[in-house]
Amino acid sequence: MTRALLRGTLIAAVWLLSTTNVFAQAASCTISVTSVAFGNYNVFTTTPDDSTGTVTFRCNSSAFNISISLSDGSSSTFNPRTLRKGAEVLNYNLYRNAARTTIWGDGTGGTSVYTNSNPPNNSNVSVTVYGRIPALQDVSAGNYTDTVSAVINF
Repeated sequence: MTRALLRGTLIAAVWLLSTTNVFAQAASCTISVTSVAFGNYNVFTTTPDDSTGTVTFRCNSSAFNISISLSDGSSSTFNPRTLRKGAEVLNYNLYRNAARTTIWGDGTGGTSVYTNSNPPNNSNVSVTVYGRIPALQDVSAGNYTDTVSAVINF
């Protein structure tokens, strides 16, 4: 009698384990960006040059506690980041808020990352990236660029 009961329990446990694995979904997210394009910078203007871009992400229902970090690009530090034209540099930064006071980085050195503990299931979420080039930087005319990586962790 004990043997039959044990077999029945074991079969039920195996069935329960196999059905939960069928319904489990691995966490997954995608990420894309639109560039922060500053346009023409005027070295004589006394106000900063501001622009915006976006980071868009989409996660399934198994993704929780996501964070999005931005790299320092070609800079060795987050403050300031640098746009480059050969050896010339133009200081700038990327921020999490419209007041441009919270530097978006990787959470080190006083920077902040974007977090969302429970992102919507299979819906695009767009997060604004606020960019600023400080005024009165003495640089020559030309095309200054930087490449910053956006990384999503979940």
